[in-house]
Amino acid sequence: MLQVYRYLTYFIFPLLVILIYFRSFFNKEDKFRFKEKIFSSNFKANRENSKKLIWFHAASIGECLSILPLVNELGKNNKSLQFLITTVTLSSSKLLEKKLSNNTNISHRFFPLDLERLSEKFLKAWKPDLVCFVDSEIWPNFLFKIKEKKIPLLLLNARITKKSLNRWTIVLSFAKKVFNNFDLCLPASNESKNNLKYLEVKNFKHIGNLKYSVESTYDKLADSNKKVLDNYNTWCAASTHNGEEHFILKTHLEIKKKYSNILTIIIPRHVDRAVYIKNLSDKFNLKTQILNENDLINSSAEILIINSFGVMPKYFNYCKNIFIGKSLIKEKQNVSGQNPIEAAKSGCKIFHGPYVYNFQEVYELLRKYDLAEEITKEQMLAEKIIESFKNPKKINYQQVDQLNRYGKKILEETTILIERHLK
Repeated sequence: MLQVYRYLTYFIFPLLVILIYFRSFFNKEDKFRFKEKIFSSNFKANRENSKKLIWFHAASIGECLSILPLVNELGKNNKSLQFLITTVTLSSSKLLEKKLSNNTNISHRFFPLDLERLSEKFLKAWKPDLVCFVDSEIWPNFLFKIKEKKIPLLLLNARITKKSLNRWTIVLSFAKKVFNNFDLCLPASNESKNNLKYLEVKNFKHIGNLKYSVESTYDKLADSNKKVLDNYNTWCAASTHNGEEHFILKTHLEIKKKYSNILTIIIPRHVDRAVYIKNLSDKFNLKTQILNENDLINSSAEILIINSFGVMPKYFNYCKNIFIGKSLIKEKQNVSGQNPIEAAKSGCKIFHGPYVYNFQEVYELLRKYDLAEEITKEQMLAEKIIESFKNPKKINYQQVDQLNRYGKKILEETTILIERHLK
């Protein structure tokens, strides 16, 4: 089966190269670095042979944020370590560019296509001493090559959903071989733990979701923008997806019946949708501003659409009523939900729709702490936010502290397990 997979990857490789070039013309790939994904001549390894290298592969923003505390903890414990982080998405590269601008001990590259030849050359160039794949990043050519070279291989915060398990069961025998390349799997949830059992993974340990260990950031809005927002009753809809902004705008209009000085901040999951959202908002005759990085807020704006990466913590620290998206679209219920942990650890009250499959266990814990609440209609969300404006709730620091302690415990245990597997 592995040979069949390798033949297929060679066959579709030219098509993927064309697709990546095509995406670069539409700013969906880095215009200068996209070749890292497809040509070994662009790997540009800056490996320090005097240090041991740990390679983390995390697909996108959420996975990147979950491993940064781990990288910091490992680096703090051992000064002779060097780190490589690979990702897939443009947004994750921009986030890491900001986060790692002053850290010369951590390199970022785009993850190459899962071709046997590319995996061989990538491993030869970087010579990692330990490899950690994150979440649901399962690439057979790389995994078998890593195992072949006897490099310790871990799967961190493993997320094997029912949907992905159903796909793997089509080639169950092959799936078992793929997953047993890992020396250790750390499932993110009980569901993932049970699915790894089904795949007969030999070595796993359920510690908890690594995303709880992401540290709260205390970024603040520029004083000039804070001064404008202070004149409004403000709330925020974060990580919204297509189909949810219509709901948010109608909620805004409901709130506006009670509060004329209402301002709604929308942070789309994909910022390239900002113009689409503005056009939608214009149809409601709402004064709308697309806010780019370092822009000043227009004092007459009713709707702010955030068009920059890595700024959500600023708004979580300012607005204490947060709607988290990818939770209202029934058609996506099997892949629904965005990470609410960062908002919860900032002391926000979180509202979400009924479809949160990817973060079901997280939301169950947050509801237990009275930090999250499900809503289904615009009027329902509007009423909750109006009530919070009338009776602002103080941050429950005890509950936030419980989340922080839980995250710290997960981080410490994960760090110990990684260090045990380092050659």
